[in-house]
Amino acid sequence: MRRIYFLAPNIETTHKIVDELRAEGIEDRHMHILAKRDTPLEDMPEASVFEKTDFIPALERGAALGATTGLLAGLVGLRFAGFAIAGGPILGILFFGATIGTMMSGLAGLQVGNSRVKEYADAIERGELLVMVDIPKERIDAMSQLIIKHHPSAQFEGIEPLLPPSYFK
Repeated sequence: MRRIYFLAPNIETTHKIVDELRAEGIEDRHMHILAKRDTPLEDMPEASVFEKTDFIPALERGAALGATTGLLAGLVGLRFAGFAIAGGPILGILFFGATIGTMMSGLAGLQVGNSRVKEYADAIERGELLVMVDIPKERIDAMSQLIIKHHPSAQFEGIEPLLPPSYFK
């Protein structure tokens, strides 16, 4: 799955885009609309906290950093212990480090806006709406051309390289 981005100038155009995507078989869980605060989206799928913040990337970074720190702490502990310890405690420390790193980074990530969405902050404040659609890479060209053809006022803003698996459905 890849995420494509469109900027729509107003709520009416966004509503038409969402209806067209639904007609093409795109489920609501794969569409995310980000608008200025207090903009009524009616029945359109609003972007969740996972699209608005850097929560998921922060979790991934925290797990990697925590696991690395845990492994290093375990190896240093082995060095100073003066005796051989089986691999179980090292794996336990690695897991503990990854868990703590994930929790701490996840909490920090909730406070940080999504770095990809920050590019569109000015446009959103002007009243435009950001439409994010998760689609299979084979359909990217067809869907983006379809939207631009039927809604010339919508601007195609690009493709996010890769999406992680959808853990939160």
